[in-house]
Amino acid sequence: MGPEGLSVRNYVNDFLKTHLDNYLHKHPETADIFLKKILESEKERKAISGIQKIARERAKKANLHNRKLRDCKLHLTDEDERRLDTTIFITEGDSASGSITKSRDVSTQAVFSLKGKPLNTFGLTKKIVYENEEFNLLQAALNIEDGIENLRYNNVVIATDADVDGMHIRLLLITFFLQFFPDLVRNGHLYILQTPLFRVRNKKETVYCYSDEERQKAIKKLNPNPEITRFKGLGEISPDEFKHFIGHNMRLDPVMLNKDDSIARLLPFYMGKIPQNGRNLLLIIFVLKKIWWKAHNYIYLYGRSGIKQRIRIQSKRRIGRRNYR
Repeated sequence: MGPEGLSVRNYVNDFLKTHLDNYLHKHPETADIFLKKILESEKERKAISGIQKIARERAKKANLHNRKLRDCKLHLTDEDERRLDTTIFITEGDSASGSITKSRDVSTQAVFSLKGKPLNTFGLTKKIVYENEEFNLLQAALNIEDGIENLRYNNVVIATDADVDGMHIRLLLITFFLQFFPDLVRNGHLYILQTPLFRVRNKKETVYCYSDEERQKAIKKLNPNPEITRFKGLGEISPDEFKHFIGHNMRLDPVMLNKDDSIARLLPFYMGKIPQNGRNLLLIIFVLKKIWWKAHNYIYLYGRSGIKQRIRIQSKRRIGRRNYR
């Protein structure tokens, strides 16, 4: 660049430096925020610099023969008209991933299988992403270590059971993405897979129901005496049936962040330490949900009269044990 270009650059640098210095001196609270952020970034950079290279090499080796990733042929970065259909399902356990793997479209749908409940990453630094093998492999599979510009799948879908444990895994994964890769959420790439809770059928027709209300409507429609099946988990759905739930009629709930939503306020509310009164309220809600879920399954399995009979039997057993003592 010629002398003229250098003088322009110097002018801009001097202009910004002077005005920025003046602004920060007049607004010390803003200067403190900048300083805190710079120190945090420097601390995180030093923390991960030692293990980043090792983690990258480990992830590259694992991707060549990673049993947890069932990749697809096309990716979002390809020059192909179907690239927007590319999807990766993040599942809990091998049983759930087995049905999806056998029924998926191998051209556009990949599967990543978790070992179990992932780590709660709230309040942790990005160092944990490189130290935790599962998270390191996940970010490598998505190719988002340096940003989402080279994201390999347009749709990142969390596929878990619709029970309490499954909901917890969803929350932990959403926390992971919000904590370290918020742009993935802000740009509309993260979804929750909805799968049916019931199958209602007769000899002529089968209806899959995603709620108790849909089940009641299906029973009325297929009367008299339709066969009702309760799906307790993704692993109980056969591959022949699962292909209907991840095909053209796939139901996805987007994980969305509004422009006004602040991750700095959102995550501490749901995942951080809360006052004792708030904690007690959440525990009450959690217990009530578990009671409702168990009662819901009992009503489905035994009917209301059957539940009364089982309660009488359990009461007699308790009285018998008490008398024995």
